[in-house]
Amino acid sequence: MTARRLLILGVVLVGVAGAWLARSGRHAEEAASQPEPEDRGTRSAEPMTIRLFRDPKPAAAFTLYTIDDREISLASLRGKVTLVNFWATWCPPCRAEIPDLIALQQKYHDQLQIIGISEDEAGPDVVRKFVAAHHINYPVAMTSPGFEKLFPGVAALPTSFLIDREGRIVQKHVGMLAPQLTEAETRSLAGLPIDAKIERVEQTQKLELGPNAQALEIPGVDLAKLSPAKRTEALAKLNGQSCTCGCDLTIARCRVDDPTCGVSLPIARRLVGEVASAAR
Repeated sequence: MTARRLLILGVVLVGVAGAWLARSGRHAEEAASQPEPEDRGTRSAEPMTIRLFRDPKPAAAFTLYTIDDREISLASLRGKVTLVNFWATWCPPCRAEIPDLIALQQKYHDQLQIIGISEDEAGPDVVRKFVAAHHINYPVAMTSPGFEKLFPGVAALPTSFLIDREGRIVQKHVGMLAPQLTEAETRSLAGLPIDAKIERVEQTQKLELGPNAQALEIPGVDLAKLSPAKRTEALAKLNGQSCTCGCDLTIARCRVDDPTCGVSLPIARRLVGEVASAAR
């Protein structure tokens, strides 16, 4: 072999060796960036926190008849977790959370009983059609002044009362329920395994509107003189239109959060007046 060929062969060998070393180094860097096998999947997310009332009061005993004429009482639910959900067919967040409630009732039918209490003033026929169309799998009843006295403070929809297996109200949610939290509450109260922290809190009497809650009572605005249909229309406008005071809230929420606001009050009264005077 000539000196020239030896030189060429040497150059080729050096190039191959360099490429191999570069490739090996790259693989080593990639391997170093990966977690060790024993660490994979061992890190868990921070457990959620479930907040329950520190001193829960017993729920008032009740017996009601559902829209399909079934009788249901709190006494018959002893030993189960109960979720009393005030809602209405015209309430967007109420409609949005119904699929989650259906799934929850299906999954925990042995441990949980959801009861829907409709605030629809249009009557039970409207509610029956809605329940059938959406395949609601838990009992639904119409509200009444007597029943509302048993669960005071329903000033917005949806509002849900969580009752433990001993018949005590342990939490109240105003606004859309968070599916994962509601399931965690159910499992905790039913005595099922759950990775969550329990925090005991005081019950507040102040109205705190949760996500997308639709206010039923608007401070400074009289809705009592409106017909049921016009009251529903007015509430939809008040909960749907934005206030112009700079709060970035709906008119209804601005009135609830800041009853002293001098911008939202005249707007709210004007909207209600327009609804009241409009021809049907």
